[in-house]
Amino acid sequence: MGSIPEKDGGIIVKAARLAIESMMSKEDTAENKLRMMLSSIVFNAKEGVFVSLYHHHTNELRGCIGFPEHSKEIRYKIVNAARAAAFEDKRFVPISKNELDETIVEVNLLSESKQLPETAKGRKDAIKIGRDGLIVEYGIRRGLLLPSVATENGMNKEEFLEAVCKKAGLNKNYWKQKNVHIRKFETQIFKEESPNGKVAEVT
Repeated sequence: MGSIPEKDGGIIVKAARLAIESMMSKEDTAENKLRMMLSSIVFNAKEGVFVSLYHHHTNELRGCIGFPEHSKEIRYKIVNAARAAAFEDKRFVPISKNELDETIVEVNLLSESKQLPETAKGRKDAIKIGRDGLIVEYGIRRGLLLPSVATENGMNKEEFLEAVCKKAGLNKNYWKQKNVHIRKFETQIFKEESPNGKVAEVT
């Protein structure tokens, strides 16, 4: 993907952290600083956005929420995704101010998604582990997994397809059915090297 320069990626990650901090402090100065940070022209782009929070010392996930749709500008989605990851991810208790000081902020920018072929073989052939994330849709069921899920868990293509079906609450073999819609997408990742520290692109 690689469409946004690392310098601008750093701004995006800093904006995500500031969005969380400003909710904690409730200070007008923090909100004003956030608005100024988001005024950069780069945030007119409409990539999908996911914000992930990790405990610095254990690298355990602390929250992850995102918006894959390309209907709104990054400037709006980055704020909402960061705050939702910190305070609304139902798998975790809301993050505290002290805990935020020990938290790594990561932002995934998602490309436009592409429909996979209808056959099981075509779907496996069309995806590349480590490069592609997956979205599955069947009726009201919907699931999304970032590319890093496959690599971090040592999944092959079939296991990754099964995992995204399970994420949607479907039987793991539903990825083989023609009437189940599966799309792929790529990501550009920017991540803090230490809490509130330097931001680098993850390659």
